[in-house]
Amino acid sequence: MDTMSLLMQGFAVALTPESIMFAVIGAILGTLIGALPGLGPANGVAILIPLAFSLGLSPTSSLILLTSVYAGAMYGGRISSILLNIPGDEPAMMTCLDGYPMALKGKAAEALAISAIASFIGSLIATIGLVILAPILAKFALKFGPSEYFALFALAFATLGGITGKNQFKTLMAAAIGLMIATIGIDISTGVQRFTYNTLELFEGVDFIIAIVGLFAISELLFFLERHAGDGLKQVAINKLKLTPRDIIRVLPASIRGAVLGFVAGVLPGAGASLGSFISYTLEKKVSDKNGTFGKGDPRGVAAPEAGNNGAASGALVPMLTLGVPGSGTTAVLLAMLISLNISPGPMLFQQNADLVWGVIAAMFIGNLVLLLLNIPMVGIFVKLLSIPPKYLMPVVTLIASVGIYSVSHSALDLYFMVGFGVLGYIFRKVDIPLVPIILGMLLGPEMEKSLRHALVLSDGDWSVLLNSGLSMGLWTVAFLGLILPVIVGPIVRAKMKRSKEAVKDV
Repeated sequence: MDTMSLLMQGFAVALTPESIMFAVIGAILGTLIGALPGLGPANGVAILIPLAFSLGLSPTSSLILLTSVYAGAMYGGRISSILLNIPGDEPAMMTCLDGYPMALKGKAAEALAISAIASFIGSLIATIGLVILAPILAKFALKFGPSEYFALFALAFATLGGITGKNQFKTLMAAAIGLMIATIGIDISTGVQRFTYNTLELFEGVDFIIAIVGLFAISELLFFLERHAGDGLKQVAINKLKLTPRDIIRVLPASIRGAVLGFVAGVLPGAGASLGSFISYTLEKKVSDKNGTFGKGDPRGVAAPEAGNNGAASGALVPMLTLGVPGSGTTAVLLAMLISLNISPGPMLFQQNADLVWGVIAAMFIGNLVLLLLNIPMVGIFVKLLSIPPKYLMPVVTLIASVGIYSVSHSALDLYFMVGFGVLGYIFRKVDIPLVPIILGMLLGPEMEKSLRHALVLSDGDWSVLLNSGLSMGLWTVAFLGLILPVIVGPIVRAKMKRSKEAVKDV
């Protein structure tokens, strides 16, 4: 069956009343979460995963809800960037450079509308790219054997830090911690207990959903309270919207260029939305800034990074769905959701769960349209959330996470684990140890171990089997480059991004 026929089947799933309802709910919740400085899409999805389990949602409904939250949070991140000069998350940082100056000029409504339109264009183009590229990559991945999969997992860990990562050693150390946690439990192959200490609750290992909620959501709550323990934040007032078709046409080329660059950055391992936003803004400034207006409230400086980070967000779904390797922190959380539902991401996903994967992709088209329709007329409602003091807001978020975790297993020990991971995540973030590699180690560790064992069994213990095929050699070469390039190129990129952050503070 061709791609268009499968996509039409996906729309048949996505256009049911239940799917539309969850897409709208996810879009609203995601925008609200994204508008809060610091929370971001990964934390938003992490908080809502237990809720999806406790409600007993089907796999399709759960993924439609969470991907809509993901997309909504990417939209919402621009609100605090433009009105407060505080990025909702790191990819939204570049939006501050021209979004906040526009707000200071009394054009906050125009900046918010332009960013919503650019976000829509970025997500739309990237979702089309997902439709085209994902089936091709999935067919190619069918050639992978256990040796190739082991090399692929090694590639995922090697490129975790990406070009924008601060410290490769800390990234690899975090991945090693995740891999060690993944070994806890009963070894499926031998039946031997590993690091269980005769504790019954550890026989099945550590639930990565609990780890995700703790490391992302609870640690972020602690950070949020530390940063904004007082009253609500004061933002620039929103004027009456005066956006003309000419204004939209003016930012259209910047949005398209940003969307394409962002999609490419999202598909590449270790790149992500932050790099997509950065290179989109940088290129647009070189192409369009003839009069030195960028950084002073140029609408194109708002459109390019917004299209870039939303394009990267959709692009990161490509390696997750086709290879089972997440392209960003949020897709790592979504990968955990799929595994918890006994759905194995990878090339067979498009054959064994075609209705689910194409239903979710179709729902992304619908969700993007819903987000555009919501974000322009309802932006005032989302903005009011910024004025709510955290002392009222944070207990509600904590309650949702705690009730969701408890409702899944009805175990008080899981709540202790969640809090423990939250404190651990808080400490790790204080010393700049990234959290995503820990989650990725927990997620990919069992499959990586299984692939290694399978390859060694087939070769009678000959380790050279890991390098025998041209495909595995290619993956190992890319993995090696993924370790070396950040050391060479990374300092240059990080220096430019640091200057951008300083420019945000100076606005």
